[in-house]
Amino acid sequence: MTAQEFQNIAHTIPVNPGIYKYYDAQNTLLYVGKAKSLRKRVSSYFVKTFTSYKTHELVQRIHHIEFTIVDSEQDAFLLENSLIKQFQPRFNINLKDDKTYPYIVIKKEPFPRIFLTRTVIADGSEYLGPFTSVGRVRELISFIRNNIPLRTCKLNLTANNIQKKKFKVCLEYHLGNCKGPCEGLQTEADYREGLQQIRNILKGNLSPVIQHFKEEMKAAAAQLAFEKAEIIRKKIDHLEQYQAKSIITTNRLTNVDVFSLLRDGDQAYVNYLMVQNGTIVQTHTSLLETHLDEPDEEVLSFAIGQIRTTFNSLSSELIVPFELEYAEPNVILTIPKGGDKKKLLELSEKNVNYFREELKRKKILRLEGKDDWERKEVLYQLQEDLQLPEAPVHIECFDNSNFQGSYPVSAMVCFKDGVPSKKDYRHYNVKTVQGINDFATMKEVVYRRYKRLQDEKQSFPQLVIIDGGKGQLGAALESIEELGLQGTMTLVGLAKNEEEIFFAGDQESVKLPYNSESLKLIRRIRDEVHRFGITFHRQKRSKGTFKNELEQIKGIGKNTADQLLKEFKSVKRIKELPEEELIKSVGASKAKLIRDHFTQAGGAEKSLL
Repeated sequence: MTAQEFQNIAHTIPVNPGIYKYYDAQNTLLYVGKAKSLRKRVSSYFVKTFTSYKTHELVQRIHHIEFTIVDSEQDAFLLENSLIKQFQPRFNINLKDDKTYPYIVIKKEPFPRIFLTRTVIADGSEYLGPFTSVGRVRELISFIRNNIPLRTCKLNLTANNIQKKKFKVCLEYHLGNCKGPCEGLQTEADYREGLQQIRNILKGNLSPVIQHFKEEMKAAAAQLAFEKAEIIRKKIDHLEQYQAKSIITTNRLTNVDVFSLLRDGDQAYVNYLMVQNGTIVQTHTSLLETHLDEPDEEVLSFAIGQIRTTFNSLSSELIVPFELEYAEPNVILTIPKGGDKKKLLELSEKNVNYFREELKRKKILRLEGKDDWERKEVLYQLQEDLQLPEAPVHIECFDNSNFQGSYPVSAMVCFKDGVPSKKDYRHYNVKTVQGINDFATMKEVVYRRYKRLQDEKQSFPQLVIIDGGKGQLGAALESIEELGLQGTMTLVGLAKNEEEIFFAGDQESVKLPYNSESLKLIRRIRDEVHRFGITFHRQKRSKGTFKNELEQIKGIGKNTADQLLKEFKSVKRIKELPEEELIKSVGASKAKLIRDHFTQAGGAEKSLL
């Protein structure tokens, strides 16, 4: 659908709140969205110029649009979440969570049994959960059976069968693990009381359970049944130890859900803690794929709706890291500044960071654990996608890094046979460039790298990736030409935002399939050079080994440089200041020195374009 075609139907779009669905020519659902005003939201897709390639691609594919009007924004939010979960449209945020979680079932039968199951059947039984860990469920069931006597047999304990004395107690009765309902030695009312204690335990509400056992212990002691009282006392100790291990903050907390978010490119990680009565009874981290540069608020709002549905959460308070729109009735959002709730949020953030790092580590191990032929297959695919003369078994990638327009450094990472070759990684302190000049910096470090390989007669990479724009790629090629290495290796640029690859002199960029293995490898190399460069930069800053760029200007001392940075916060801002503001701050003579320095640096930058 073109912008002109949309204008012809724009007036027919309702202004009510609701959800909209985009379909392609094959009637495939591409995207589901919600809006306070459908007309205003949908129109924005056809009148804006999008910087995101993925959003542009979505709009190009839209053939027709369908709407569902609802009464409120809350209803739109709930319907959007439901439809995304059901149809999983290609361009929507995708919660990568296809697990079948375990439940604890209280079976609908006389004297109900409890056991683990992954299948929820509409048979009238009560299903508690879901839980994120099978091990956790088994631990809970074992804990329950050690403290609350329930039957484990599959006998049909109808009142008629018990009255006819069809059954005899088994070893579990003699061991004290069952009270013998099969012979009528336990009433249904007493058995139901045990089931209620189980529900309390699973909700983290152990106080009523402990109180119940204390009353039983007192009654046994009053009847001089000291052995029975001692057994009950041990159960109380067991429950109190379990409670002490489980409580994270304080008993003053009500039931809350805690969420934290970590973004990493097109992926987002959301950690969830379910807290009940001061006890964390559930913890889970979900991986989401974002597709249209959705803001953090939208990603977290979507994840909260999906996760709360999955885990049947009824908590009326959500602890979140920032303000967001979450349209669920009778739910309040809290952004804690301190206290127990802040501690819970920090704990959630620790977990989400750990999950991300652990996932990355496992991905690296999976790639490094692949057979040689599997890794080579990815490299052959990359060779074909980029039309390289040979398979890129040796790839190097360069990236520049600076802090608020100051302190430039560069980094290079090396991949051999599709995996990192960390012994070949290199950091570069920029030596010949004055100020921040990405083009000149790239030219210097590329020259230094391949001059050294040339002098030492080492092998050159088949593919060199320059993480930056056409200017940086052009600067890198100048160094290759000065060294006489044209044709020895292929240099490509990688656009920072759009993941487009371009060759020098080409008008059109190369867009690899979004989920192709070759693009995944390039992403991984790019992420690795970012990580390596930023780590080096932080180390340098922490050691105080950087010199302020302003101090490098002849006639400008450390005190003047510190004064300017304190006043204007960054070198970049100082570059952009009108001369009269500089004069007010440091006087006319020093202002002229600073202005002349940055004017010369700007001229050098333009000459490289």
